[in-house]
Amino acid sequence: MAKVSSIEKDKQRRQLVKKHAAKRAELKAIAKDPSRPQEERFAARLKLAELPRNSSKTRLRNRCAITGRSRGYYRKLGLSRIALRELGSQGLIPGLVKSSW
Repeated sequence: MAKVSSIEKDKQRRQLVKKHAAKRAELKAIAKDPSRPQEERFAARLKLAELPRNSSKTRLRNRCAITGRSRGYYRKLGLSRIALRELGSQGLIPGLVKSSW
């Protein structure tokens, strides 16, 4: 089980990313547009730098929904390999059967 603080920190980051996503996309589009004047592009970069760092999507970490584990994460299910195996053994995931021989 991951530390509760790291799980909460990641939740806050996800909220910030969602909150600032539209503004960041707009500023990035202005900054990358070569048809715009150089001053306007530079101003867009400065405004982008003023936004919180944690509002960037690259600062997110995929974590297991149950344990908060960050390694061995399955994107399709949102679970770590360990949680997936436990739930599969209990028969709680439809269509998943743990192999044993």
